[in-house]
Amino acid sequence: MNAIELKDLRKSFGATEIVRGAHLAVAPGQRVAIIGPNGAGKSTLFNLISGRHAPSSGEILLRGQTIQGMRPFQINRLGLSRSFQVSHLFPQLSVFENLRCSVLWSLGYGYTFWKFLAGLHDANALADQALAQVRLQHKRDVLAGQLGYAEQRALELGITIASGAHTVLLDEPTAGMGAAETQAFVQLIREVTQDKTLLIVEHDMQVVYALADKIAVMVAGQVIAFDTPEAIRANPQVQSAYLGAVA
Repeated sequence: MNAIELKDLRKSFGATEIVRGAHLAVAPGQRVAIIGPNGAGKSTLFNLISGRHAPSSGEILLRGQTIQGMRPFQINRLGLSRSFQVSHLFPQLSVFENLRCSVLWSLGYGYTFWKFLAGLHDANALADQALAQVRLQHKRDVLAGQLGYAEQRALELGITIASGAHTVLLDEPTAGMGAAETQAFVQLIREVTQDKTLLIVEHDMQVVYALADKIAVMVAGQVIAFDTPEAIRANPQVQSAYLGAVA
């Protein structure tokens, strides 16, 4: 059974078709990078998988279960979590409180129990675990809005994994980072997604080659190739459509 499977997935906005019959099958535990030129439909694909948008047609399967049409929180509770290109943090809450919010939703608490948070030992323990995974214990009580950029991205990564999701989608996680920060963040992604299925949209090919077991190439709303990094490098169609254009 595949972790994620897309069958003839399509999405139109008005008369414009953005995703045009995408097919993809990702095995459990596989790390897949989705690459392609701007406007290829990569972020739209993520929005469809995570429930932010409903597809116009086609099917999305998460571990064999059809999920298209479900709301994002429902998909999240089935074990899929995602990050965004722009950080989605609560800047006036502490690092720990941001992580605990993610855990609360995954456990089904919502905000009903806000005044009883100190007694929610399961949520607090999971939030502390995520805090340690992204190495922000020393910033536990710092407001998220006061963190540096790389630390904010680490916190968002922590929020993404805090729910215990088995399938993780990361959208441009290293965007805006310097070389040293990127290298450290790639290692952090490797550590926190160990034994998880990972889909990542990324323009930095060094990051792609460092993380991906397989690469899916999107052009004009379609997946034109899906193979190992070595095979993708050597694929003439990919060279012509994407890699050659950015070399």
